[in-house]
Amino acid sequence: MEADNHLLREEPPSYGGGSSHSPVLEYLRKLERALKRGDATEHTHRPALKELLEELNDKIIATNEPKRSDCGAPDYVISRKRDQLSLGYVEAKDVGADLDDVARSEQLKRYLASLPSLMLTDYLEFRWFVDGKKRESFRIAMAGIPV
Repeated sequence: MEADNHLLREEPPSYGGGSSHSPVLEYLRKLERALKRGDATEHTHRPALKELLEELNDKIIATNEPKRSDCGAPDYVISRKRDQLSLGYVEAKDVGADLDDVARSEQLKRYLASLPSLMLTDYLEFRWFVDGKKRESFRIAMAGIPV
């Protein structure tokens, strides 16, 4: 991705009861700032994603780099705050990664066979898998469009 690329053409809707604060817009601005520096990797954006996930649902904790499991080490585990019950996992790839290719990788095949709920993302597109099958897919921005 080129350093002068932008992410969003228009402001996304705000979340959380009509407040003018938009966690999604703040998230996209953080991604864009990191991308403009020209040295960002997939790991650069992890703090911003963690903040977004936890801000969108204050009853969860997103743990970056959780303990390795039998199938590997997904980037995040999403847990309920009150009892630490694992709700799902997130595997993040670099902005603009081809998620179709990633979904065919040995890594994802292991995760999908073992993890009942997995979100795959390139930080802009999100694909949710339940019991190994894609349930939902959505994109919050397109690369190359200004915030």
